[in-house]
Amino acid sequence: MSGWVPCMERRPLGETSAEVRLGNDLVDDYLRFAGARCRLNTVLAAGFDLKVFFGFAGKEPAEVSTADVLAFITDQRAPRRGNVVRLDDGEAGLSARTIARRLSTLSGLFGCLTARGVVPASPVPSGPVTRRPAARGGRRRVPLIRVPRTLPKVLAAPQAAALLAALRTSRDQAMVQAMLLGGLRRCEVPGLRLRDIQLAGRRVFIAEGKGGHERVVPVAGRFFAALTACLDRERPAGAATETVLVVLKGPNRGRPLTAAGVDEILRGARQRAGLEHATCHMLRHTCLTRLREAGMALEAVQARAGHRSIESARICLHLADRWLAGEYHRAINALESELAASGAAGGGR
Repeated sequence: MSGWVPCMERRPLGETSAEVRLGNDLVDDYLRFAGARCRLNTVLAAGFDLKVFFGFAGKEPAEVSTADVLAFITDQRAPRRGNVVRLDDGEAGLSARTIARRLSTLSGLFGCLTARGVVPASPVPSGPVTRRPAARGGRRRVPLIRVPRTLPKVLAAPQAAALLAALRTSRDQAMVQAMLLGGLRRCEVPGLRLRDIQLAGRRVFIAEGKGGHERVVPVAGRFFAALTACLDRERPAGAATETVLVVLKGPNRGRPLTAAGVDEILRGARQRAGLEHATCHMLRHTCLTRLREAGMALEAVQARAGHRSIESARICLHLADRWLAGEYHRAINALESELAASGAAGGGR
């Protein structure tokens, strides 16, 4: 035992970056490595995950064993508040997604340490081997944590209308409509710059999408109307930033709006609208789902959302039961017509 007690420290390096430290040279080197290739929120999440693990293990990275990792999983699955369980999955401990993310963070750390020769092998197990081999050869493994695949939540039209009506400024209208009508991610909205707005073509340029990928996204005219009103009447004169959405009041007036500020604005509007749930991710899912229901090809939804794979776009959708039923009946009617025509042709021979 080293007696090392991890203490998370964040040192800002700018508006969109920071150095995260836990007080251990090996771990801090890894976080700096992650910070050079990941977004700030990803690095902060990784730092917190490692803080939780090493706070539990109480060891230096080179001393961690597989038994420590398995004990950590058991601890994370343990009830957090007596016998209280979640209604959605019936679990009492942390969610499977949270535990799987923390294991992924550990795998990243120890993969880096293995490559550097600090440890001979990663102590994070990859799961038991199944009897059936993988499709491309090799061995197929069962993940240690099974993460359930659940349908994303979306807003109904009356809920979306109530949320928009509860927004108090044109800036807030533009912010929400960028996600609800444009399908932008929460992290992409505060990063919009003045030069990214293409008014003539009613499009916005996403310079730093997920994974550093760029894309151009058409957005409905209501978004540009709200944005124009915001820039004409609300944006503080002389704001020393190219960011489109800025703080309108208080000591930070004129400074770029942060992701935390987006959450705060949406939280207030949700409460005023009387909605139990309305997150940035729900707004994005609502946009993508409605576009698919309106007939947009899945490949177009994928490109619009900025997904690397079409499977990611498919998972992101929560298609309405009525739409699915309509698609089924349209297809089955065509099939029945073909069968009837074939039967009539066969009867005439």
